[in-house]
Amino acid sequence: MRPVRPVRPTGPTRVGRAVAALLFVGVLGGCAGAPAPAASGGATGSAAPVSVDNCGTTVTVGAPPERLVTLNQGATEVALALGLESRMAGTAYLDDSVPEKWKAAYDSVPVLSKKYPTKENLLAARPDFLYASYSSAFTDKVAGTREELRGQGVPSYLSPFGCSDKSQVPPTTWQAAWGELNDVAKVFGVPERAAAIQRQQEQQLAQFTATAAGKGLKVLWFDSDTKTPFVGAGHGGPQLVLDAVGARNVFGDLPGSWQNVSWEKVVAADPDAIVVADADWDTAQSKIDYLENDPVLSKLTAVQRKAFVTVPFSESTPGVLLADGAARVSDGLGRLHPAS
Repeated sequence: MRPVRPVRPTGPTRVGRAVAALLFVGVLGGCAGAPAPAASGGATGSAAPVSVDNCGTTVTVGAPPERLVTLNQGATEVALALGLESRMAGTAYLDDSVPEKWKAAYDSVPVLSKKYPTKENLLAARPDFLYASYSSAFTDKVAGTREELRGQGVPSYLSPFGCSDKSQVPPTTWQAAWGELNDVAKVFGVPERAAAIQRQQEQQLAQFTATAAGKGLKVLWFDSDTKTPFVGAGHGGPQLVLDAVGARNVFGDLPGSWQNVSWEKVVAADPDAIVVADADWDTAQSKIDYLENDPVLSKLTAVQRKAFVTVPFSESTPGVLLADGAARVSDGLGRLHPAS
């Protein structure tokens, strides 16, 4: 099961709201005189209050936070991309491996839990800001609601793509992904870093479009689930990537970011290539094995040609790594042209 909307529950210990509130008060009071972390990841902007609109609420900080805790891989990678590791008090919940370019930075940050931390572990990190990719992080089972946290003096940010009110979720575009990056950079006083990342990714996308490695290819984006395959539809990260490389998504006419479809529809589409998501909770190899061992699916054109492109799950969702996913798909499809 894919940990998105909502993330799979991990069963953390429940703590009463009153107890949590007392713990937060104690934690915040105890860290009032704590020394500031090293300046290497510190803010470069002023300490004036800043505000950003986020999922229907206004997030305000009086100064750039110094003890950030990220609760999902997407949030962690945004923080690492912005060079905030020295101001991270903890992180949690990986879907796959952190890219090598950020591994040293990631290794310098305490890992609170393999999945979601318990409230006790979260409070022990003494966070002054929480950042998550999915609304499941802000429930009583995990960190508590954002309203409760705000009342306890701990502001938070939720990826706009994870807003619990779907009317507040923006259309999935590159600009919206950069919008999240720029929001976080503004809160932490490093807007120039987000601007540099955006410029670099814009240049990458222009190159992918010019190369058009997927031109003429019908592609299935296979995320998870062998019973009723969960596939990339017409309005999510996979569609952005396939558009960028010039390929045709065989399920691009379906609404939403992802959809469950039947294998009969996959057989009817007969894709030239299959992009396979790789996650700890559903590996690419397990899905490839299923396709190759099924008496019907093994006859698909893509399976016969072993035309698979493996992409880490973290590079398939709108975020700072989606351009890396586009690069991987561009390279992979460039070797899988119908004439090959």
